[in-house]
Amino acid sequence: MVARDEPSSVTTAAEVDPKRFAVHRFVVPEAGHRIAYVRENMGGVPLLLVHGWPETKRIFWRVIEALAAAGFDVIVPDLRGFGDSERAPDGRHDVVGCANDLIALLDHLGIGRAVLAGGDLGGPVVQHLAGADPGRFDRMVLFNAPLPMDPALMPGLSLGTPGTYDYFLRQGTDADALAAELRSPEQRQRYVSTFYSSRLWAHPGAFDQAAVAFHAEPFGDADQLRASFGAYESVFDPSLRSGETQWGIGLPIETLILFGPSDHVIGPHFDQIAEIVFPNHVGPFRLRDCGHFVPWEASDIFVNATTSFCRDLLHP
Repeated sequence: MVARDEPSSVTTAAEVDPKRFAVHRFVVPEAGHRIAYVRENMGGVPLLLVHGWPETKRIFWRVIEALAAAGFDVIVPDLRGFGDSERAPDGRHDVVGCANDLIALLDHLGIGRAVLAGGDLGGPVVQHLAGADPGRFDRMVLFNAPLPMDPALMPGLSLGTPGTYDYFLRQGTDADALAAELRSPEQRQRYVSTFYSSRLWAHPGAFDQAAVAFHAEPFGDADQLRASFGAYESVFDPSLRSGETQWGIGLPIETLILFGPSDHVIGPHFDQIAEIVFPNHVGPFRLRDCGHFVPWEASDIFVNATTSFCRDLLHP
């Protein structure tokens, strides 16, 4: 287990400043919706950072500057329907649809090869990218995310904690009714805030009130919160999927595995399962006093580990 400083209870003004980084936009060809993204240090080693739920690109606010200083060309999009990105016109907000947008973004930026990093929903997205186009992605950093499962290879292991998936079922099978119950921006933000606090996804003390408000604020928009449920709906309804997810056990991409064990939703066996899923792995590294939101809760370790993992790419 990797030690780290005790989590700070106070965020700085810069860490919760939505205008800290310039936001760019581009229109996804043919689909027609706009994707918003931050890009810092153009010309460095491309690093695509992919957020999950209930997150936006803001979850990486603590690491963008340091990763750019280390030599990465840091690209941080909002997935379709999240943050400053528009909903997809076809109504699909699944893993493959999100991944297709990111391929279009990399093409738009003229980037041929890149390093991937993601957690939560961003985890399946980057796994799909690596599986669908393995020659395009050099390495992957993965943390606290869903993984493909095989009970025969993983006896006694479980990805998840019983009793924590009520939100998953509700968002996936009763999304319209849930969205209707959350009638005001304040109600929607309070709902999302619980995932940073009382639901115990994060390590206690990792998010103070200012940080919780910063991450929950974009979800005050009714359309955005409703769209964000789409990834969950696609799990239960195949008609809402943009294609078949290209992920699986034995994905050969070299993968750095990080795990915040204070997470009460991913469960205690993530690191053990990830070792089986990714045979070409570094780690897993268990991060003390860290939960689900690794780039925010363990930002210093995330930067240092990612930089070390890619040191030969940064300094060929």
